[in-house]
Amino acid sequence: MTDEPLPLTPRRQSRPLHVGDVQVGGDAPVIVQTMTNTDTADANATIEQIARLADAGAEIVRIAVPDKAAAAAVPEIVKRTPVPLIADIHFDHKLALASIEGGIHGLRLTRATSACPRRFARW
Repeated sequence: MTDEPLPLTPRRQSRPLHVGDVQVGGDAPVIVQTMTNTDTADANATIEQIARLADAGAEIVRIAVPDKAAAAAVPEIVKRTPVPLIADIHFDHKLALASIEGGIHGLRLTRATSACPRRFARW
């Protein structure tokens, strides 16, 4: 056994994009992403957890937006967090639109669980 590190698998070419001020893809370094496990409607608990995650090294954090109460909390959460946020949307395109209006930095849309996948087809 040697102390030499294993060779890295070559990265595939990708187009760069920005989530807030963090570049993902292209020639950017690999970044640390994670997701909260709080009830997003509880803005204070979610903001506190995001701050702890950022202190631990997270560069982007995903938050679940499963309902209108969570979507209503997005503007306050975005305003008070130190890292870019991505809204995780599964069932309702209106929650994605509300998250955009609330200032979210990015969206993760899961078409397979959308109530009406055809509405996402043009995206």
